[in-house]
Amino acid sequence: MADFNQELDARGLNCPLPILRAKKALNGLASGEVLRILTTDPGSVKDFEAFAQQTGNELLESSEAAGEFHFLLKKS
Repeated sequence: MADFNQELDARGLNCPLPILRAKKALNGLASGEVLRILTTDPGSVKDFEAFAQQTGNELLESSEAAGEFHFLLKKS
């Protein structure tokens, strides 16, 4: 997994909380910095793809392991 500047643990939360918390965390980052998000909600895969398209932030990586979903979002 690539380097990141901040990590958000949204495990155990269901839609829309992981997206809302990620949006808040991204607001605290500078342009070009990377946020790593950990979730357990399977719906978050499509949610973060749509979120990246709608906000202009770049979804660098999306992976799943042992029921956890990991995302890397680069702030635009």
